[in-house]
Amino acid sequence: MTTDIGIEVLRDALSDVPGRDWLRDAEAAVRRDPGAIGRLFPAVGRQTGRDPLPGVPGWTADAAARAVLLATLLGTPGGAGELAELYRYGDSREKLAILAAFSILPDAPDEQVLPPVRDALRTNDTRLVAAALGPVADRLDDDTWRQGVLKCVFMGVPLTAVHALHDRADDALADMLAALAEERAAAGRDFPPDAAALLTDLRRRGPVPR
Repeated sequence: MTTDIGIEVLRDALSDVPGRDWLRDAEAAVRRDPGAIGRLFPAVGRQTGRDPLPGVPGWTADAAARAVLLATLLGTPGGAGELAELYRYGDSREKLAILAAFSILPDAPDEQVLPPVRDALRTNDTRLVAAALGPVADRLDDDTWRQGVLKCVFMGVPLTAVHALHDRADDALADMLAALAEERAAAGRDFPPDAAALLTDLRRRGPVPR
């Protein structure tokens, strides 16, 4: 999803989709009672539709509306406390929307953002793993981030999904990739071409200062 935007851009774009009045009322309900998010969040897709959002590449109407509701939630006293349950009980589409929203909500506190991101990296859902390694992955510590990259290789997730991969990749990641490549070769299994290319690039450029 495009992340060089803000909530107001999404809100403006949503003014032209079905359910815009419902979304306005939903925001007001969350401001009055943060707990209302639990019943409103799952209903978003039915109200706004799931089509691509006009003028905002990479975003669908439901994902954008959920991002707007999350921004409203996090702006209310105690609203952040609702986030963990929202992610825990959400379906895959709702979880993907939450992870995408984190990338454009830089003020969301790490203690609320990181548990869902780490949870996504523990799943076997390739979409969630890829989303967790988008721009929000800048918040991850280096070891968790490297393990996430390695999981992409294991699962066949294209490394193009990893935000700032070549900026953050280091010698420790190169060592991990090399070990995995050896294991795959010994087992007669292929090593993904994008992972092999990354490993070659890291070895060519030499030690990476940290």
